Amino acid sequence: MVERIEDCISFLAGKAAQQVTRRARSLLAPFKITPIQYAVLKVVVQPKPVSGADIGQRLMLDSASITGVLDRMEGQGLIERHANPSDRRAQIIVAASDAVSLLPLLDREMERLNAEAFALLGPEAERVFGALAKLGQEKEWKRHV
Repeated sequence: MVERIEDCISFLAGKAAQQVTRRARSLLAPFKITPIQYAVLKVVVQPKPVSGADIGQRLMLDSASITGVLDRMEGQGLIERHANPSDRRAQIIVAASDAVSLLPLLDREMERLNAEAFALLGPEAERVFGALAKLGQEKEWKRHV
């Protein structure tokens, strides 16, 4: 029984996500990149071509949200949209060259975020990261429902 809101996994995960996102924003702010834009860049620099739908599925964002993010990123010159030769209805999303050259600096900041989280969590850090990865997998929830 949940006596206090602080005993609910939803509340605890939400508060942790708020703190991590707040710190990520502050680390990425000098580059005028948001955490979601960083995530999109990490997806689109992969060798396999990706569509907006692919990005949304990978990052667990609905189509309206990913469209808005991609529109803003295109306006900032971070991504480019190209016609998909195998599907006229879809576009291929690629990182602009300026964004690719910026990525090592962004990666360094996100490595710093991870290091700060590891330091805060101490010896339990590996287990916590693993547990969060497991909670984030939809297939795990389906198996236990």
